[in-house]
Amino acid sequence: MAGVTAVIDDQGAGSAPALETLGRDAFGRRLPPVKERLYPPMPRDFDGGWIATLAITAFAAILRFWNLGNPVKFVFDETYYAKDAFSLLKFGYARQFIDKPEGIADKQILAGNLDVFKDTPSLTVHPEVGKWMIAAGEQLFGMNSFGWRFMPALFGTLTVLLVIRTVRRMTRSTLIGGIAGLLLAVDGLHFVMSRVALLDIFLAFWLVAAVSCLVADRDWTRRRHAESLEDGTGPGTERAVGRLLLVRPWRIAAGVCFGLALGTKWSAVWVIAGFGLLAFAWDLGARRAIGVRRPFWRSVVVDGLPAFLSIVLVALVTYTATWTGWLLHDNAYDHDYASKNPAHGVMKVVPDDFRSLIHYHQEVLAFHTGDYIKNATHPYSSHPAGWPIIARPIGFDAVNDIKPGTNGCEAPQGTNCLSVISAVGTPLLWWGGALALLASLVLWIAQRDWRFGVPIVGYLTCWVPWFFFDSRPIFFFYAVTMIPFTVMAVALVLGKILGPAKTAFQTATPRRLIGSAVVGAYVVLVVLNFAYIWPILTDKVLPHPDWLNRMWFKSWI
Repeated sequence: MAGVTAVIDDQGAGSAPALETLGRDAFGRRLPPVKERLYPPMPRDFDGGWIATLAITAFAAILRFWNLGNPVKFVFDETYYAKDAFSLLKFGYARQFIDKPEGIADKQILAGNLDVFKDTPSLTVHPEVGKWMIAAGEQLFGMNSFGWRFMPALFGTLTVLLVIRTVRRMTRSTLIGGIAGLLLAVDGLHFVMSRVALLDIFLAFWLVAAVSCLVADRDWTRRRHAESLEDGTGPGTERAVGRLLLVRPWRIAAGVCFGLALGTKWSAVWVIAGFGLLAFAWDLGARRAIGVRRPFWRSVVVDGLPAFLSIVLVALVTYTATWTGWLLHDNAYDHDYASKNPAHGVMKVVPDDFRSLIHYHQEVLAFHTGDYIKNATHPYSSHPAGWPIIARPIGFDAVNDIKPGTNGCEAPQGTNCLSVISAVGTPLLWWGGALALLASLVLWIAQRDWRFGVPIVGYLTCWVPWFFFDSRPIFFFYAVTMIPFTVMAVALVLGKILGPAKTAFQTATPRRLIGSAVVGAYVVLVVLNFAYIWPILTDKVLPHPDWLNRMWFKSWI
């Protein structure tokens, strides 16, 4: 029962009791017992599961931490986030830094002079969680390129671990979970974003952590429903609504993680909404599976309202708590707004600190939606329609015209070298992922297999909302939140191709052998593809023709 296809889905769980009595679903297929459908057993390879998890996570860590401090400079938007993080660490709130002549603050920091901040506060246009996380690395290792990149590398690595365990739980297969983690470990975009001090890798981590908690809650809840059937309480007194589970620890943990995601970037709000609805659908399916009649409105009351409190309300409380530093420092940007602008009407009951914080949010929203940014342009701006096929990746760093014999350039005379960091996804993974997502959508709808809903909802909520903001510059690296859900879809589809695992009394079937060959070949090709583009992900010095061979399309240049 280790294969992904051995997991029992919810198909037929919403059928009338007569179908359950007959032991068949609406398609005439024989159903396993309700308890087994509610909570299929986890794999019995507990030790082996953790050994595989930690081995793949260690591999991801080696990739991400190797030579992490190079290049020794600020890469792309590190110039903002690394300094904002250090300002939070030093003063408790963000301050402006010296900017005349241009780039002087960066040069002084790289030279060891950290006295680069003015006395005036700074309006930062993203919440503070991600910058505090960067600051933790700066506190541990200093205000240097390794220090401000340490936490992105750590949490990028931890995302791999979470994906392995989440997919393993969803599929009851260590193999399929391991495949998902390995694919994420060798994605070029996730790799690059784990090695630069930007916010999006933290957003991806907290979103995956929240979804992992929701998947764990699904198991936790259904196990208790199954137990109620075993002890006889389900079919009797509790049959009208099923077991009441008002306090669900995993959902509270999910709310905290969603709040931290929102405290990193506001785009998390769409993911919260999508998975809130999906979690309710899971609860509804569980109520139907145990025979609750007219389960929708009953589930709204006994599941929906508590879920709103434990996910949405907890997320909002957590998000508000992430602004504690701003609230405690009177010199923070706009903190004195309320004292300068007396309240009117209902706002009189709002404490001044929070009224100032609300105004701060209005300022940030105006920045992200106002005419200034709508009229802005950027050479690496990328329309979200092209993200699934890597139509327009982004360059984070480039040093051109390196002469032969200098800086390790081994190009023949007449040809120069260059070194670049291109945030490009591993092509075979992204293109295969696009196909896997389409297959997942079909399998979710046609077979009502709940597992495929996780990557679909995650991918769409991280992707589709950006279409409504395409009048402003947006970038491919935002898609780093999509790739964990992409590898989930790929792993699930590969599990279907692989077929069910043989038992101790069976030999491998021809289908299993062919499936193993297909799955193994695809994973190996993705790893080799990653190895091929490695030099353009890591600032390696390349002769111009070798670099051009890795830029497969003109839009990549």
